[in-house]
Amino acid sequence: MTGSDIPSSFRLAYVPGVTPTKWVRVWRERLPHTSLELVQATAAEAPGLLASGGADAGLVRLPVDRGVLSAIPLYTETTVVVIPKDHVATAAEEVSLAELSDEIVLHPLDDLLDWETLPGRPAVERPATTADAIELVAAGVGVLLVPQSLARLHHRKDLTYRPVPDAPESRVALSWPEAEVTPDLVEEFIGIVRGRTVNSTRGRAATPPRPAKDKAKDKAKRGGAGGGSGARQKPAAGRKPQAGGRAGGQSAKRGKPRGR
Repeated sequence: MTGSDIPSSFRLAYVPGVTPTKWVRVWRERLPHTSLELVQATAAEAPGLLASGGADAGLVRLPVDRGVLSAIPLYTETTVVVIPKDHVATAAEEVSLAELSDEIVLHPLDDLLDWETLPGRPAVERPATTADAIELVAAGVGVLLVPQSLARLHHRKDLTYRPVPDAPESRVALSWPEAEVTPDLVEEFIGIVRGRTVNSTRGRAATPPRPAKDKAKDKAKRGGAGGGSGARQKPAAGRKPQAGGRAGGQSAKRGKPRGR
């Protein structure tokens, strides 16, 4: 892909809790003339945004419709329970779902976890958002189970969290609209998140080979004034080179001395 073939911008959607900073930094180092525009979207909005062309690719939460979007899973997040700092569960390093059976477990409408059965006791009504649920936890109404990145995103001094190993987990993926040929800039970003080098054969095109004539010029320069390969030749076995570079000197031309 030559400089003239590279589009002028790339739009990357990302959902709350996902931090694309390190990948954006690598992008700007590798493609300084192709701007990367970050587009914020909720986890529910992101798939539709990609399908409609509102972004070229996105860091989303699975599942997505694989008939519409391609996706590469990147990592799985630990689920934690958000609790007040004076909660009895803070005495443990982790909490099981069974230990939450007597708790009011808030279940926001934008919940990201795939529950078969909700733990604990249900609240009177579901909060509209995770942010609203966090406020209710701070008010002592109940507790909340979320991916760890969202607990960090909504950090408050009066709240803390503990891992819940047996809870469902949330998976984060790089996704883009399904197509027969993946766009070049999407391949670029795939290469970045997978740690490929700048000259990888996928993603950015590898550095093209040097023309044969350029290689021949370099070879001639290394050969010095005498041309050729530039390697010094060894003298024939049993002979010592004489002044002027002749192996046998004059003695090689003389016959036997005449008898008197």
